[in-house]
Amino acid sequence: MEEAQFDSLYSQSFQSIVGQIYAMCGNLTEAQDCVQEAFIRAWDHRRRIDWDQNPEGWVRTTAYRLAVSRWRKAARAFRQPDRAVEPEQTREPNPDRVALEKALEQLPADQRRAIVLHHLCDMSVAQVADEVGSPTGTVKARLARGRETLARLLNTDLEVRHA
Repeated sequence: MEEAQFDSLYSQSFQSIVGQIYAMCGNLTEAQDCVQEAFIRAWDHRRRIDWDQNPEGWVRTTAYRLAVSRWRKAARAFRQPDRAVEPEQTREPNPDRVALEKALEQLPADQRRAIVLHHLCDMSVAQVADEVGSPTGTVKARLARGRETLARLLNTDLEVRHA
């Protein structure tokens, strides 16, 4: 369909389709929005739609489906939340976690990455080396330096072991 044909379809059928969708969903603003969106989709799909059949029907069906989808979303908003899918309540981070995050921020990026991959992701030194593209000796050095720096920053009395 050419641009002029599409413009003609839009100008001739927009108001009638809005009236039809309004009759189906009961909200004029919603009907206008859905029909507008349906025409945008029709423009995007104009080369695949069989315009000889019933282009107005395609737009009306699309607008109706949009209206139903919006109605379902709105209806879900009024339901009591399902505890099984309810997002987990965010808790205040404990002071140790905040201190660890601040200490990790102070490490050089290479050391921080090695520490996180090795200790938080439970990766071996060899796996970390493969992932970061460095020799295992380099990863071991980064881990050792990172641990020493973290121990100093966190003021821990823990014995720092070298990998």
